[in-house]
Amino acid sequence: MQKILIADDEAKIRRIIRDFLTAKGFETVEAEDGAQALRVFSENSDIALAVLDIMMPEMNGWEVCRKIRETSDVPVIFLTARGEEFDELECFECGADDFITKPFSPTVLVKRIEARLKRTADNPTDKIVIDGLVIDVVAHSVVCDGREIELTHKEYGILHKLASNRERVFSREQLLDDIWGFDFLGDSRTVDSHVARLRTKLGDWGSRHLRTVYGAGYKIEVN
Repeated sequence: MQKILIADDEAKIRRIIRDFLTAKGFETVEAEDGAQALRVFSENSDIALAVLDIMMPEMNGWEVCRKIRETSDVPVIFLTARGEEFDELECFECGADDFITKPFSPTVLVKRIEARLKRTADNPTDKIVIDGLVIDVVAHSVVCDGREIELTHKEYGILHKLASNRERVFSREQLLDDIWGFDFLGDSRTVDSHVARLRTKLGDWGSRHLRTVYGAGYKIEVN
């Protein structure tokens, strides 16, 4: 079940979108302002797409989208009330994938969401490149500073998850759920030992970029 973030300051609009998405088998999480949208996004590593209103309190949708783009390539669809050319251009300049003008048809919005998710699934990123690290997603291989690195399945899963969402912190529990699966019965500390081995295998790159955020989890740091 794919998870969609709905961020709009109007509860009625959130409810309508939620009801239509739920009827199509999607899971939803919601936010009523821009700051909350970022918090919800950071707390849910499995969000597949974000629907953002532009004019929200605390932080507008454009700012939220720019922040999301710092760590993630998940599709973003904007809801815009005015339909002016400036708004439309700004949507794309801040990294959005699509927009729809209010008032909108919920059925059309759901169709656009489904189409965008299908397009994303049909065109996955073949390679992830970060400062000398190259992850070939198709070949399931890793080259770091010119050296091919042999990783276990779980080590590769951790690296791919973190590298696909650079600068985003994942807790042990999130990594366990995503990589080991919900039915894993072991200790969450097993993530620590896998990350430690992964960091060692990546050498200097691992020391520079694979960071422990104490009390929170792990992330790939690029700055």
